[in-house]
Amino acid sequence: MPVRHYLQFRDFSLEEYEYLFARTGWIKDMFKRYVAYQPLRDRTLAMVFEKHSTRTRVSFEAGMHQLGGTVITLMTRDTQLGRGEPIEDVARVITRMVDIVMIRTFEQSIIERFAAHSRVPVVNGLTNEYHPCQILGDIYTYVEHRGSIRGRTVAWIGDSNNVCNTWLQAAETFDFNVHVSTPPGYEVEPERAGLYGTDHYEEFEDPAEAAAGADLITTDVWTSMGDESEGAQRRRDFEAWRVDERMMRAARKDALFMHCLPAHRGEEVTAGVIDGPQSVVWDEAENRLHVQKALMEYLLLGRVKTQGELWST
Repeated sequence: MPVRHYLQFRDFSLEEYEYLFARTGWIKDMFKRYVAYQPLRDRTLAMVFEKHSTRTRVSFEAGMHQLGGTVITLMTRDTQLGRGEPIEDVARVITRMVDIVMIRTFEQSIIERFAAHSRVPVVNGLTNEYHPCQILGDIYTYVEHRGSIRGRTVAWIGDSNNVCNTWLQAAETFDFNVHVSTPPGYEVEPERAGLYGTDHYEEFEDPAEAAAGADLITTDVWTSMGDESEGAQRRRDFEAWRVDERMMRAARKDALFMHCLPAHRGEEVTAGVIDGPQSVVWDEAENRLHVQKALMEYLLLGRVKTQGELWST
């Protein structure tokens, strides 16, 4: 098999995502029934962290163990990366010893340089520009709860960060629409988001207008990792971009709420919304485990026989 990487959402086609979702459903069902499924015995995942993590680390580590493999976790401070070893040299060495690598780092260029010198699949666990595994889990969660996302409207309220960028790429692949509302000065940067057109997203000055008629409202923290020095200013700038009950009432009656977590109740979202009946954030978080297991299986084994029909996305 040729080596495939998963560095941004557009790396896979719609047909590949339909396959992954079918596998995810089967793998999740096995997990829920406590049926062991271990196709990756004797395979090793290396996880490289240059940024802190909770959900990414636990979901990849638990997922690889559940698939029968082993995990090596590398923190920058514990490796020669912390002393300036070139990322290309790290890739050349590590990928002679393991079967797949997940990296959580800063600029997208870092993971691209690693992948260019890797002998094994490389997965983006988060960069400053993209967070494809998060949106993979988010879309699976939407389809699981509401059916096909094609033609639906997702409202993104808040900072146009890496999660927002990935929603915009996903909209082009899955043919849905994204309403983006950000404070002035925090607008979408199409080139940074990797977009080639505006057919699937629209920007709104008023977050309530962006939320109107939406099928899904989603947001993220106001201050991402690396932006901590801007925290006070961002809290002032984003004050009107809090997802609250009024905003949810503007959406469709059956609209869902998502948040990639961690969340700051009272800042980007009220407690009444994130802990309310329209919130699916805990399903969303759990589904990272299941979609990433399907992703690792696909990258290492290619297509395996899928039971049941492909999902309607």
